[in-house]
Amino acid sequence: MAKDTPVNSQITDAVTQANLTVLGGAPAQSMATTYQLLAQSVGVSMQNAVANQQNMNTIDSAIVSQGISMLFNLDTAADAGSVRNILMDESNLEIAEALKSIISELKTLKEKQAE
Repeated sequence: MAKDTPVNSQITDAVTQANLTVLGGAPAQSMATTYQLLAQSVGVSMQNAVANQQNMNTIDSAIVSQGISMLFNLDTAADAGSVRNILMDESNLEIAEALKSIISELKTLKEKQAE
């Protein structure tokens, strides 16, 4: 109990008990706040991880599609490059001229059949 004061000792004791309750509960309240902040930050981290995983799945699908497209077009591109090298070689000019004439004859035959 408090010493004799102009205020009733029961009131002084009640105020003292209230102050002690606040001081005694402060560590528990601060820990509770810390745990809530930790839980929120972990939740946001998990949401970011899921979003990044979804974005990577989308990018991976695009990469696979592009790779498959490149594999399918690789032979055609190699063939076209080889034909161009053959046709551009000076020693093969006669072959190039022969191919041009064959192509022109095929076009005329096709036009005649269309009529």
